[in-house]
Amino acid sequence: MSIEPDTKDWTWVLERPCAECGFDAMKLRRDWMASDVRRYAADWQLVLIRPDVRRRPMPETWSALEYGCHVRDVFRVFGARTEMMLTEHDPTFPNWDQDETAIKDRYPIQDPVDVARELLEAAQVLAHRLSGVTGAQWSRTGRRSNGSQFTVDTLTRYMLHDVEHHLWDVGRP
Repeated sequence: MSIEPDTKDWTWVLERPCAECGFDAMKLRRDWMASDVRRYAADWQLVLIRPDVRRRPMPETWSALEYGCHVRDVFRVFGARTEMMLTEHDPTFPNWDQDETAIKDRYPIQDPVDVARELLEAAQVLAHRLSGVTGAQWSRTGRRSNGSQFTVDTLTRYMLHDVEHHLWDVGRP
């Protein structure tokens, strides 16, 4: 479930297709990334109206609702990180513990209608930011506290994989 592993080795996401979900970051076009965010947000709208949205397939596996909450927060966090990279010089991102957030924000009992709306809003903000990125801005950097460095380009590709992978986790609509 985590998108921020303790290791620095996240680059495989950019170098080869995901063996599970098939996502291939190398095929993404920068000029389509904002549209990709919007398309994924639309796919998640379909997931969050499922009648079994709260059902966990196994006790240790998140429900579609919990994944939807996580994706909403991914859009929020990565939107904020993108903004930092575009406005600050090589910022260090605040830490984000996704599992802690899921517990603190009580993902399993959130209202799927609210989550769908908030996910769409967060995606629209992120897509708007990405639609304005041009030229050398794609190479602006930021880093995690563990030293992992991203560019706007690599952060976006990494984030899009996470969102696609979680659609795969819940059964793409």
